[in-house]
Amino acid sequence: MQPSAKYLYYPGCSLKGTGIAYEESLLTTFRLLEMPVKELPDWNCCGATTYMSISEESATLLAARNLALARQTGSKDLLAPCNACYLTLRKSQEMVAHYPQIARQTEQFLEQAGLPRLDSVRVRHPLEVLYNDVGLQRLRELTVRRLQGVRMASYYGCQAVRPYGEVDDPHDPTRMDEILKAVGVEVVEYSLKTKCCGGPLTGTIHDAGVRLNYILLKEAVRRGAQAIVTICPLCQFNLDAYQAEIRKQTGEPIDMPILYLTQVVGWALGGEFRELGLHRAISGRKLVEQWFTAKKEAETYV
Repeated sequence: MQPSAKYLYYPGCSLKGTGIAYEESLLTTFRLLEMPVKELPDWNCCGATTYMSISEESATLLAARNLALARQTGSKDLLAPCNACYLTLRKSQEMVAHYPQIARQTEQFLEQAGLPRLDSVRVRHPLEVLYNDVGLQRLRELTVRRLQGVRMASYYGCQAVRPYGEVDDPHDPTRMDEILKAVGVEVVEYSLKTKCCGGPLTGTIHDAGVRLNYILLKEAVRRGAQAIVTICPLCQFNLDAYQAEIRKQTGEPIDMPILYLTQVVGWALGGEFRELGLHRAISGRKLVEQWFTAKKEAETYV
């Protein structure tokens, strides 16, 4: 590991697939902040919600392998941008710490795999790193351009701030708003910022998932937002991909950009349209092009 790479980066499955724009904008933003990251070698699926609901033991072992690999590198901070990955990794740490039987099983598994124990690795979310390690004042100083006259709503999703409260306040999260304001973005009050987007449901009970999706978009419009900014790849995809279906069902002209926090911050710091993955937007494409570039670049990842 190169000494300059302070943060070890765990992408999880989403950031190599539908959430590729999150990875692109995250790496660009951290490069602009002179905070290089290095990808965790040989990582595997985190064992997120589906596995946790089917086999808690298997999910914990999947997460434990990633944590042990991180410890093996000597890094103290493991950056987990996906909310589901972040929660599963943190939950696994807590289960090993508080349940002796799970701790014994996990330790035996890691020993058989030739991996070290889980100690001394701190799982961190990019929002918390931007807020605590970079800081609002530093973000203000590094901002080189601002979005004029664009109002945005901050949306966390349901997994980032509960139950651990390390990413932000579980009851009244404000760090996203503070970061966006620091880089010159106007934010609106948005009371649904931690309400579930229906992401897991759109693939199973589709109508229920789309209904939850619609509630979030409708409230953002009602609050005067022109875009939603999020830190969750599943939420981003869910809110972005079904707007055409919602328009057809409701007759309402909702066509709202769904952006990653790292896209907005990275652009304010000088990042370019394509390196921030902004060309991958599905909904509100004309607005995204209008706000972030004068060029029309047509490409999608679905």
